[in-house]
Amino acid sequence: MKLITILGARPQFIKAATVSRALIEYNRSVTDPAQRIDEKILHTGQHYDANMSDVFFRALEIPQPAWNLHCGGIGSHAEATARMMTGIERVLLDERPDRVLVYGDTDSTLAGALTAAKLHIPVAHVEAGLRSFNRRMPEEINRVLTDHLADRLFCPTRAAVEHLRREGITDGVMHTGDVMYDAALIFGRLAAGRSTVIESLGLTPKSFYLATVHRAENTDDVTRLTAIVRALIEASTPTCPVVWPLHPRTRSRLEAYGLLAPLSDAVRLTDPVDYWDMVRLEQSAAAILTDSGGIQKEAYFHRTPCVTLRDETEWTETVEAGWNILTGSDTDRILHALRNPSPTRHEIADFGDGHAAEHIVRALIKNVPSQLGRHPMVP
Repeated sequence: MKLITILGARPQFIKAATVSRALIEYNRSVTDPAQRIDEKILHTGQHYDANMSDVFFRALEIPQPAWNLHCGGIGSHAEATARMMTGIERVLLDERPDRVLVYGDTDSTLAGALTAAKLHIPVAHVEAGLRSFNRRMPEEINRVLTDHLADRLFCPTRAAVEHLRREGITDGVMHTGDVMYDAALIFGRLAAGRSTVIESLGLTPKSFYLATVHRAENTDDVTRLTAIVRALIEASTPTCPVVWPLHPRTRSRLEAYGLLAPLSDAVRLTDPVDYWDMVRLEQSAAAILTDSGGIQKEAYFHRTPCVTLRDETEWTETVEAGWNILTGSDTDRILHALRNPSPTRHEIADFGDGHAAEHIVRALIKNVPSQLGRHPMVP
């Protein structure tokens, strides 16, 4: 099988690393070349990340992208998606793959799925079925459309399976568990040996808060961003500082709104950190404040309490289990959540057994839903 995986941002590469590693192991186990899955990676370049060097790919033990379309920083969502689709179409017409694999909910996800579907190339979607039910989020539009284009839908939770059922999508739907849980287990063990960020920043484990803010609903709304900044300034103390690796776009918004100077006096602002440093910070923080979807889950995987700076989440399991508190951008609610974490927290079995990538590879090999149904991870 010839497989092209389409990615556009570092979080997607982390997810894809687990499946790529499982594919490599599968190919090593078969003697007949005709049974192997030949994966090539196409990077749209949606998000430029200077930390994604040769060392990054060697550390994750995955192949370098065969193509990079360099589509980052291009105008509107429509302009970026159109340029991605043009580049993706050229590659797919040249390569004629048997299947395209996409991850998550970025513009790259939709561009890959839509282009492949129009060329009648089957599409598999990892992290299918997630719903925030907020159509103002571009990610929600991307994930809904991708799910309706895919013929193989790999769901991280049973709630995701149910969301798809309610939309009339049942064929090819599989509960595989979450590849992010795989990644947390695999790479979490490696982070301590690869990162010195705690030492270099002079931090004490479990005596600092980690903040990440990048979603447009927060960064492009001066009222919301001001309220979040006010909460971070008040929460940060000499004995428990807030550490905030600043996304370049967020930094530019803070400067434009006149918020960067007062923030710098109270909060430990840093440049973006590499993957290993981020994992170590997540593992070591007393709590995480974020508007990221992925980091909400990573917080749980590392057993770090999370405060989500959004009004809703696609990862409701983390809220129900007491590990995650939704506050929106309300200053008082953010501070209350930090100071009054949930008194009861329980484990979440729904994210799978830490072998989601292997279940996905098995599904790609069999490619027949009735056979997949015999596996215990598939409903």
